[in-house]
Amino acid sequence: MRFILFLLIFVSMFSVKSQTPFKVMSYNLLNYPTAPPQNRNMILKDILNVYQPDIFMVCELESDEAANDILTFSLNGIGKNYQKATFVYNQSDTGPYSSLQQELYFNSDYFTLTNQEEILTYIRDINHYTLLLNTSTQTNNPIYLEIFVTHLKASQGTTNEQTRLQMVEQFTNALNNLNPNSYVIFAGDFNFYTSSESGYQKILDNSNHVVMKDVLNQNNTLQSWHTNYNFRAIHTQATRTSTSEFNGYGAGGGLDDRFDFITFSENILNSSDINYVNGSYKSFGNNGNCYNKRIDDASCTGNYDFTLRSNLYLMSDHLPVVAELESATTLAIPENNFLVDLFYFTNGNIAQNNIHYKVEHNLIGSKMTIYNQLGQKITITILTDKATTLNTSFLEKGIYYLQIENYPKNIKFVKI
Repeated sequence: MRFILFLLIFVSMFSVKSQTPFKVMSYNLLNYPTAPPQNRNMILKDILNVYQPDIFMVCELESDEAANDILTFSLNGIGKNYQKATFVYNQSDTGPYSSLQQELYFNSDYFTLTNQEEILTYIRDINHYTLLLNTSTQTNNPIYLEIFVTHLKASQGTTNEQTRLQMVEQFTNALNNLNPNSYVIFAGDFNFYTSSESGYQKILDNSNHVVMKDVLNQNNTLQSWHTNYNFRAIHTQATRTSTSEFNGYGAGGGLDDRFDFITFSENILNSSDINYVNGSYKSFGNNGNCYNKRIDDASCTGNYDFTLRSNLYLMSDHLPVVAELESATTLAIPENNFLVDLFYFTNGNIAQNNIHYKVEHNLIGSKMTIYNQLGQKITITILTDKATTLNTSFLEKGIYYLQIENYPKNIKFVKI
């Protein structure tokens, strides 16, 4: 029986060394929320719950209501404190592209949004956001991350390639306004078919005010991603072989294009302030064996399981791209509240001196046990359903587990 409704854990945290990477995801959501199915906010929640990004960049949002829908129903409740940038309707065009815009969501424990602007292009805005890393030294030594999110012109042909180049030039022009040592992310749906395309080359031009890198092609070798079996592990479109199930929205044909990118400024590849974690860049959900197939095909087995791939199939005709960053600086994480739903566990809680907890009334009298990996444990009896503080200052540093009597799962936390 689902008689345990929730356990509310307040974990006291002050300063934590950021040894754990923070995660970045870029995702074209496909005409959100108009495109079917109707429950995509819940489908997206299941996808995000698997990866739990700290920076979430999206394309093809249709409205501020849609942006808030994602924050409320897809991000809230997966274990992090998310905020979003202000949604601004596309200003670059009043035609068929005017209803599609980019947006940024971020873990507010790690970042503070300090500025945003829209860079106008031929058809779609490029959205520029400035995030401040929440460090203990941010007053004297602030670390900023400049994030640009775009959706370049689609389709093949010289005219479309030229439009993509013109849009990229607006991005590289904006780089001139930054310190050349700025930490920069440029991400989104780039719609490039090959690395020889002029827009791609412009992004990686070493003469840019801030030099950018594609970590999957750091030496900028010739790579033709379109319908090329050799690049099957990094393709991001299309997750579907047919659009008939989705009222014609999106693209079909199976997975055979690399349209979605996260590029980084060169300094992110070798800095301690913000550093790319080698090998972390992935086409999320792509097991590398799904060339020209739908992403949920039974033969596409691997690390990404069927449940995730099925959700990705339903959500969009694109796969997200993901990467991990880390910082050697000390993060000033504020005291945080973790809502741990025992049916959707969130691990990785950090405790310093206390755990504050609250349980449902029907758990009064139950035993609560804290034990470590060596089997050492302490047990207390839950005497109240009011908010209660449990002193953990006497515990040695390490990994611990908290278990409620009569419930088979446990909560992992780290004593620092």
